[in-house]
Amino acid sequence: MPERARPIRTALPAALVAAAGLLLTACGTTPEPAAPARPETAKSESAKPETVKAAATLGGPGSACALPVSFSVAEDWKPEAVKNPEDPEFAALTRQGPVTVRCEVDAKPSGNIGYLRVWTAPKGPARTALEGFVTAEKGSSAVAYRETKAGALPATEVTYTVDGEEKRAFAVSTPKGTVIVHLGGLDTDEHRAMLPAYELAKSTVKAL
Repeated sequence: MPERARPIRTALPAALVAAAGLLLTACGTTPEPAAPARPETAKSESAKPETVKAAATLGGPGSACALPVSFSVAEDWKPEAVKNPEDPEFAALTRQGPVTVRCEVDAKPSGNIGYLRVWTAPKGPARTALEGFVTAEKGSSAVAYRETKAGALPATEVTYTVDGEEKRAFAVSTPKGTVIVHLGGLDTDEHRAMLPAYELAKSTVKAL
C-alpha cells in the first residue's frame, strides 16, 4: 500500500515571523498595545465613596429640633423645627400616613435643592410605620424594603420612586416612639448628590 501522506507543517520559523512584524510596522501598521492587567482592580481602588463633614448634632438638648433620636447633620445643612405640626388645618402638609413631620434640614446652603425631613409616630414597629408612610405618598412605585442598621439601632430602609424621581427613607423604633428620616430632592440628580448627607445621618443615629 502507498505510504500515507504526512501533513505539511504550517508553522513559520521565528525569524520569518519577526521579519513580517517589522514589515507591517514599516508600512505604517502599529501593533495594538497589550491591555493593562486586571483593569477592574484599578477601577475599584480609585472609586471611593463621597463623604461629607459633620457640622452639628440634631435632636439632642439645645439642638434645633427636639426628637426621640439624635444624628449628625452635614456641613452647611440648616435644620429647623416645624411649627405647629399637630394643627389640623395644616394636616395635609404635616402628616403622611401614621407619621407627623417634626423637623426639616434644608440642603440649599450646601448648594443642593432638597432636604432631610424627620417624622415621628407613636411607639411601634419601624417597618409598619414606614410602610404606612410610603403607601400614603401618591404615585409611589418600585418600592423596596430592607432590614439594616441606623447607627447601632435596628432599622428598616426603603427606596422607591414617585413619577420617576428616586426617594429613600429609614425608620427606627425607640422607647419614645418611631422615627422616620426621609431624603427628598428636586429630582433624581439632586437626590443622588445628597446621599452622603443622608448616609451620615443614618450612620450616626442614637436613641435619646
